[in-house]
Amino acid sequence: LMTDFSNKNMQTHQPLPDLGEGGMVLYVKAAEDGKSVGDCPFTQYVRMVLEEKGLDYDVRPCTAETKPQWLIELYEGKMPALRHRRECYTESEVIAQYLEFFFSGDEYASLAKPKKKDMSEASEVVGKIFPAIAKYLKHTPDGDDEDDELKNGLGEALSLLEAHLTGEGRTGPFIVGDGEHITLLDCNLAPKLYHMKVGMTAFKDNAVRVDDDFPAVAGYINTMFNRESFIKTKYPEETIVWGWGNARSK
Repeated sequence: LMTDFSNKNMQTHQPLPDLGEGGMVLYVKAAEDGKSVGDCPFTQYVRMVLEEKGLDYDVRPCTAETKPQWLIELYEGKMPALRHRRECYTESEVIAQYLEFFFSGDEYASLAKPKKKDMSEASEVVGKIFPAIAKYLKHTPDGDDEDDELKNGLGEALSLLEAHLTGEGRTGPFIVGDGEHITLLDCNLAPKLYHMKVGMTAFKDNAVRVDDDFPAVAGYINTMFNRESFIKTKYPEETIVWGWGNARSK
């Protein structure tokens, strides 16, 4: 789930006209109105990293019709896309690693860089969450046998997260290692849990009772949802309902 920012990643960009000193623009999926930020959790991941590091950037919500031509021609129109000076990167994990690699000096707030073993263990748990959320929220009709199986699958993924958060040696609220320091992985996971929380209420009658059955997960959600970087980058709940409503109708 988490990868090092390598020379291979660095070669994915094409040179573009220079935006100027400090110029940083994030192109993102637009919401239903075509103007505001859409419901993409991967975009919120990138924005949380930008906020945690205190970086200035502009957000440009785009529809299929309003994407810049260079983004379509050079990057297949993929978003989120971060343009910085003469470079552009797509894919949220590559963007996050780019930001952490190049903006790690004393003047920037660096996210913690935990031991590889700790990051690997946490990544394995986190990697199971969103696929389970997406399969369950997308499924219709609600309440049939397959729906119950998918609900159980989400419950299993949350059980693994609960066990991880309550593991031996943990003293802080965050996801990696002892939990004392926020990492890229927290910025990755929180937006996905936001989709779960809103989608469960809107479509599944809260069939998975997180507060009752997974108290450590509920506590983690509370910690992350109250963090300034999350609050500043979240989109309205109705935007999430709109997005999953479209996915469920296909």
